[in-house]
Amino acid sequence: MGRCIRQLWKKIVLSRLSWRWLLAFSSFPSFILLLFYSLAPESPRYLCVKGNTTDAHRILEKITQLKKKKKKLPSGLLVSTITDRQEEEFALKEEVPLLSSTRKNTEEKTNFQSPVFMLFSSNLTRTTLLLWTFYFGNVFSYYGIILLTSELSSSESKCGSTMWHPENLQDASLYIDVFITSLAELPGLLLSAILVDRIGRKLSFIIILTLACIFLLPLAFHQSATLTTALLFGARMCAMGSITVAYIYGPEIYPTSVRTTGIGVAGAVGRIGGMICPLVAVGLVTSCHQTAAIILFEVVIVLSAICAFLFPYQNQGTGIN
Repeated sequence: MGRCIRQLWKKIVLSRLSWRWLLAFSSFPSFILLLFYSLAPESPRYLCVKGNTTDAHRILEKITQLKKKKKKLPSGLLVSTITDRQEEEFALKEEVPLLSSTRKNTEEKTNFQSPVFMLFSSNLTRTTLLLWTFYFGNVFSYYGIILLTSELSSSESKCGSTMWHPENLQDASLYIDVFITSLAELPGLLLSAILVDRIGRKLSFIIILTLACIFLLPLAFHQSATLTTALLFGARMCAMGSITVAYIYGPEIYPTSVRTTGIGVAGAVGRIGGMICPLVAVGLVTSCHQTAAIILFEVVIVLSAICAFLFPYQNQGTGIN
């Protein structure tokens, strides 16, 4: 939905002003966002690491009050990682810590190692490689579908419009098609929201990616302009849904101590896929190899679905480890 608004905004500004004004207007929301940073609560884990367990406990209590089923925090004691070991052992005899012993032992081990190296520990190597491949394939497909919209809707294609669109399309049809397919992100978000907690993360991935393959496959052959736009709409809806579930599932499969590093590096690998996509897949389209481009997208999506099937954790209805 946000991309749809940006496309419309770009058309309005560029038709009346210059690209410099477009960049100036686009940066304005970022400055507004700075005003809200002071309202965001600090991470309880960060406060515990710094020894400020009082504020950490207060934020955790606020979090429990925001849930639909308001519950009290479990009885226990927040233990700071900088607490003297003797004091910590004494506290453990008195109270059961809010962090489980298994999770605590895992985090104690990671304190002595770089989070990046921990991603390739014996317990996380498989998870890390699968997640990298999955993010790469998801972002590659997502941006590829977006770029396909402009390539297959343009009447100025090098291959001629008759291959994909028998009609002589106006230049405005490109903006219309991009606008319509941008609207697909809203049902994509709804689709992921409906599936993710009902059938689980892994099954959601497989269903959404299978639908993406089904929508893309007919584009390997000659289709009318209307059907092409409809198929791209469905494919983009599924691509958005898959990425949304990925950003929910990704942080759940790493221990807290390496969670931000793991999801950050995976996101960076995904961005590499987004950068390679125009050079490879869209390059095939512009050189009149549309069928090969669609087959490439199908292969990448199937590979992503296989990675989702091989993910080690389901995490449906369970606490984050």
